[in-house]
Amino acid sequence: MPDAKVIIVKYNNHPIRQKEDRVLPVLSNQRYNSYLKEIADLPRISKNLTSHLARHTFATTIALDNGVPLETLSKMLGHSSTKTTQIYAKVREKSIKLGMANLFKNENKKNNKKGGEENA
Repeated sequence: MPDAKVIIVKYNNHPIRQKEDRVLPVLSNQRYNSYLKEIADLPRISKNLTSHLARHTFATTIALDNGVPLETLSKMLGHSSTKTTQIYAKVREKSIKLGMANLFKNENKKNNKKGGEENA
């Protein structure tokens, strides 16, 4: 991914990255959450943004929705067992079922409305 490469190159000589032998410097959760709150304030986002929410959003809406296998996602998130990662998949299944139920409900309303117009 070209954007990811640009970011990696940008931080290549960062002292924390070199000291900890990581690809990127890593912030503490406290610092990360503080930055997320600052970012949310700019467009007046009322949702409490946290690193946990970010991980969950990545896992469900980016990774799983784009076909990343559960085992791969488990490794990416640093889970020691895929059982922990399965929670994300179950949440996604629940969301899909709710979405489909709403779709059917809306279609039934449309069909009932059309049927009422024909009988009038």
